Amino acid sequence: MSSDLFVELTAPNGRKYTQPIGLFINNEFVKSKSGKKLTTINPTDETDITSVYAADADDVDIAVEAARKALKSPEWRDLDTTDRGNLMLKLATLIEQHAETLATIDAWDNGKPYSVALEVDVLLATAGTIRYYAGYADKLHGQVIETNPKKLSYTIREPVGVCGQIIPWNYPLAMAAWKLGPALACGNTVVLKAAEQTPLSILYLGQLIKEAGFPPGVVNFLNGYGRDCGAPIATHPKIDKIAFTGSTATGREIMKMAAINMKNITLETGGKSPMLIFDDADLEQAVKWAHFGIMSNMGQICSATSRVLVHESVYEKFIPLFTDYLKKTSTVGNPFDDSTFQGPQVTKAQYERVLGYIESGKSEGATLVTGGSPYKNANGKGFFVEPTVFSNVKDHMKIYREEIFGPFLVISSFKTEEEAIERANDTTYGLGSAVFTQDLSRAHRVARQIEAGMVWINSSNDEDFRIPFGGVKQSGIGRELGEAGLAAYTNAKSIHVNLGMKL
Repeated sequence: MSSDLFVELTAPNGRKYTQPIGLFINNEFVKSKSGKKLTTINPTDETDITSVYAADADDVDIAVEAARKALKSPEWRDLDTTDRGNLMLKLATLIEQHAETLATIDAWDNGKPYSVALEVDVLLATAGTIRYYAGYADKLHGQVIETNPKKLSYTIREPVGVCGQIIPWNYPLAMAAWKLGPALACGNTVVLKAAEQTPLSILYLGQLIKEAGFPPGVVNFLNGYGRDCGAPIATHPKIDKIAFTGSTATGREIMKMAAINMKNITLETGGKSPMLIFDDADLEQAVKWAHFGIMSNMGQICSATSRVLVHESVYEKFIPLFTDYLKKTSTVGNPFDDSTFQGPQVTKAQYERVLGYIESGKSEGATLVTGGSPYKNANGKGFFVEPTVFSNVKDHMKIYREEIFGPFLVISSFKTEEEAIERANDTTYGLGSAVFTQDLSRAHRVARQIEAGMVWINSSNDEDFRIPFGGVKQSGIGRELGEAGLAAYTNAKSIHVNLGMKL
């Protein structure tokens, strides 16, 4: 183990561990060809955590060659499918065994509360997703298609090939698992780019990939900036598929770049998801789910229900109920404090972005109900923003129309069901949505009419790795999770066998 590819770190919670800082290629940690590094910052106190090697196009080439060689290697290509699933099960077990370290890394590097990182991100979303897709590895079946007695026609499902995967910073491990799980279950190989803001837990995961016994080159992890590492992945002629989670603007660029060799693409991009609260809703539950739907993960959730439309008859009642619950629940502070619900925004840029939207809301005439300022009670440092709520928000305002990606809720009122649906759909996005009503007929009727890939009835953002996740319009292409998540990682090959037909 080269000493210049690993550092010994002590996290703020006192946990000591060995952190890889190299690129993970061919089951080894290596330096970048250029020797360049990027520094990852603790958003809680703005101090440097460590520096890791940063990849560019030359490193992408090396990783892709490793992945392509592994794709054709009998060690992976001809591996019994049950054995492939068992490798994934071993990886899931290792993730569980290292859960406290992985959660520590993400709480430190990302700013999310440690308890959430442990229970939700690592154990449920990461280990759970890998374990779920491990079960599919030996259950990917083709079909025999009956035509006539003199012909045998059947299909087989083959891996797409080398998959480039670009993950975001808001859920580093979970988003990696969402992509690695189906890709590996289907027999693909992977070149995955970690977000430059939060690379550390992905690199640690590389050690577990090797320990689980995956052949060299099957999984490769790169760090680097988008222009230096992400773009070369998207344009690489020997990468067969791109899966990307991130902003809509970046997704459009990824889509353009992937067209160079008509890559298979899966895009999960931005959102401005509506929540419709009707007059017969259980307001107590609506308040709690509205809070969870926007304030979780510091509001840094693509599917956050960030636009709440409330029926005019309960609008004035809902606002104080929500703000009272917010003040009792949204404790802002150090991610390693047990009482903390909301940590800092991930970077200074994201912190300033949220503050900029607060000023926009004020200048456009919305009513600031609560919050609206930097939070300075956490030792006077860090990228903390008070949980913020605006009411009397009009549909033309920036804070109503644009994705903010912060602890920032806008509330407006509506008169009729038709108005609520029309305004919910008046957006370029279509990722998630929520409907609160005790009228069963209305719930299903409205769910069908909302233009979104997901609708939660009387809840919000209660995702499950067994259920497809994805959007419509400019919120993405394709689906992740569930059985639907496998479709993007296999090609159907049709085989025609002549049993005696003569020309």
